[in-house]
Amino acid sequence: MVQAFKDFGCAALSLIGLGIKKHGLTDSCGDGGGIFMAVFLVIAISSFSKYIQNKQLEILPEVSNNIQIDVIRGGRRQQISIFDIVVGDIVCLKIGDQVPADGLFLDGHSLQIDESSMTGESDHVEVNSKKNPFLISGTKVVDGDARMLVTSVGMNTTWGQMMSHVTGDNNEQTLLQVRLNKLTSAMRKVCVAVAFMVLIVLLVGYFTRNTTDEKGNREINGSRKKADDKIDTVAGIIAAAFTIVVVAIPEELSSIVGLTLAYSMKKMMADQVMVRKHFACETMGSATTICTDKTGTLTLNRMTVTKFWQGKEAMDGTFSSISSFVVNLIHQGVALNTTGSVYRGSSGSEFEFSGSPTEKAILSWAVQDMKMDQEEIKRNFAMLFVEAFNSQTKRGGVLIKKKEDDTVHVHWKGAAEMILAMCSSCYDASGVMKDLNGEERMEFKKIIQGMAASSLQCIAFAHKQVAETEEENVKEKKKLKEENLTLLGLVGIKDPCRPGVKTVVEDCQHAGVNIKMITGDDVFTARAIATECGILRSGQDMDSGAVVEGEEFRKYTPKERMEKVEKICVMARSSPSDKLLMVQCLKQKGHVVAVTGDTTNDTLALKKADIGLSMGIQGTEVAKASSDIVILDDNFASVATVLKWGRCVYTNIQKFIQFQLTVNVTALVINSVATISAGEVPLTAVQLLWVNLIMDNLASLALATEKPTMGLMKRQPVGRTEPLITNIMWRNLLAQAFYQVAVLLILQFRGESIFNVTEAVNDTLIFNTFVLCQVFNEFNARKLEKKNVFKGIHKNKLFLGIVGMTIVLQVLMVEFLKRFAGTERLNLGQWGACIAMAVVSWPIGWIVKCIPVPKRPIFNHLKWKKPPKCLDVSSQN
Repeated sequence: MVQAFKDFGCAALSLIGLGIKKHGLTDSCGDGGGIFMAVFLVIAISSFSKYIQNKQLEILPEVSNNIQIDVIRGGRRQQISIFDIVVGDIVCLKIGDQVPADGLFLDGHSLQIDESSMTGESDHVEVNSKKNPFLISGTKVVDGDARMLVTSVGMNTTWGQMMSHVTGDNNEQTLLQVRLNKLTSAMRKVCVAVAFMVLIVLLVGYFTRNTTDEKGNREINGSRKKADDKIDTVAGIIAAAFTIVVVAIPEELSSIVGLTLAYSMKKMMADQVMVRKHFACETMGSATTICTDKTGTLTLNRMTVTKFWQGKEAMDGTFSSISSFVVNLIHQGVALNTTGSVYRGSSGSEFEFSGSPTEKAILSWAVQDMKMDQEEIKRNFAMLFVEAFNSQTKRGGVLIKKKEDDTVHVHWKGAAEMILAMCSSCYDASGVMKDLNGEERMEFKKIIQGMAASSLQCIAFAHKQVAETEEENVKEKKKLKEENLTLLGLVGIKDPCRPGVKTVVEDCQHAGVNIKMITGDDVFTARAIATECGILRSGQDMDSGAVVEGEEFRKYTPKERMEKVEKICVMARSSPSDKLLMVQCLKQKGHVVAVTGDTTNDTLALKKADIGLSMGIQGTEVAKASSDIVILDDNFASVATVLKWGRCVYTNIQKFIQFQLTVNVTALVINSVATISAGEVPLTAVQLLWVNLIMDNLASLALATEKPTMGLMKRQPVGRTEPLITNIMWRNLLAQAFYQVAVLLILQFRGESIFNVTEAVNDTLIFNTFVLCQVFNEFNARKLEKKNVFKGIHKNKLFLGIVGMTIVLQVLMVEFLKRFAGTERLNLGQWGACIAMAVVSWPIGWIVKCIPVPKRPIFNHLKWKKPPKCLDVSSQN
């Protein structure tokens, strides 16, 4: 809009500088007033376009901030929106949660809060009931769990009061906008240089050209004219040069990015994708590698326990043969060592389970199959210490005291091979404790591997009764006993792959995008899931380097990592630091990397990646806040949708650039040549501003709203190095510009004799042909490479509507707005000639697309290629 107001300079120059002086106030209002009206239309349409864009962007904060919170109401744990929290609610907090309101600590274990958003201090703050019971809205839970009583909400919180005093705009420019601004700057320099050259040529020609006076004597042009006439002529020359600059500089290139993004982001919301940062949508179109999680992304995240091993014996749904002593220990381990809960309204109602999908699966199995009563167990035991589960250790434990006899027990739960390594004995079904020697331990490893090969997530339970003094040791060391435990049992949890995920993975691979699965599961489960999803082919195995474990990847030297990172398809037993390390290596190799993450520890990888994708269901609020895009349904198909939309956004912007540069080049050449040869611009200022209106606003609306097609997924990714204007675009726009310049120059110098018309009618023919050429060229711009530019056009009603409106307005300009537009009416034959000359752009567009172009960008031949450096990225962790 600000750029549009600059065009008033041309109007003021025409109205005040020339018109009033030369023709008087009444007559000058025709030209100058017409310019003001044209500029007003440009501003109005541009403002309306930006209004639509801003309305779409206003929706994002509301959706982004609509966090689901666990609360206890009426004795029942349930999820509600953060906007529905009221004073007096009891909120359940866990690792990765954002504190939704100000409140007081009620109870919990090892609660650590990140208050850096409020205080700026990076050290975590311990919150407890004795020393520091206060919880502040907007802070993050980094460890432990707790329940809090809400004391203030909304703008009454500390965070709300602080934000009420904070105002400001985010003027951060995207990478593509920076590139567009560079293009605009280059065009501006060229236009100013050409206009200055035209100005000098005309001024020199005016003052040095020989003419004859009334008596036939030769004289220097203007030497004997009045001063007022000289001023008028010089002002006219300056106005002509100024008009060249106004019409040829593409001021709206960056605004098309915002318009395209606003349209795309609205459509993506319907596809379960919320874009938090604008640049991510553009960057995703260039992605070459996607590092994805397994649980909930490639799988359904609907977990159920399908296998249970007691000792070395598989239990097929019958638990009567298991010793009641062992069953009670399993009940304790499940009921107390969990962040989930069980709720039952009445004896006849269904059980409701809350917590993570894994926790809900285990609780459901224990309650419904093993008849566990969580509330009764909680009444009989006191919780002494909790070591929360985290993605680094893959396990979590509790220290509890039995109220009946004051005995102290440690219970552990976690990844089977991790727990097995902590055990020195196991219980069999009869309750007899047996030592785990090397042979016994190997048999358990085979059981775990067998479940993993069946795509089961294997969880183990372990127990140990400890001395009463252990409570003091734990409180001092903040660490539970981890050795000489007794294995209670193994469960296998099935999480089936999402329907159609294999097809989506194959589509991404055909699009030139590498898919890498990074998971905390063991290598056998990871390999089975990756094969089922199509990430791994049947012939690939660990020997080829396609499957590695996180620990192995960490132990590689920097050089080995750089050599092997592109071959890796699956990383098992990985930690968040392994994911970060892989992202760093891939980026150093020149890849554009997208990463999915759902835990607090994924924050660094999400920020380091070119595009961070968090999960809307499984992801913590910290992960979402660190990401660029939120996948609302946690579905990998939605990740592929982001890829497709990203490519669509990038392609739509390229279409508009090709179209606009064709107009700019044509306008610049025709105006410069005509001005130098004839001394005046063939198109009036109003006509030029009308062309500006078409190419900067209406065309951007038409081309920015093209929807993605599967054809986009058949191309190779753009990557980091491909220029914005490709060889294909140069071929298309130069061919069209050359044709338009040739036609318009013929009309400029031979039009009057060819059509036997006056100069005024010939100028109208030039204007009408120029505009109609742009209308027909809009169709060519729809497809950069494909010859059939009409395919799917019936689906884009907005495009057809804008083209139709442009033609109607052009007819009005030529036939009914003579005084306003400076045109003359044309007859049917002349209209037919204009249309015939314009429609030739279609066969030209078809023919030039048959001409092959080199893949290497033209300007790359002028650059030196520097070899990549091999850095030790592990030192950056």
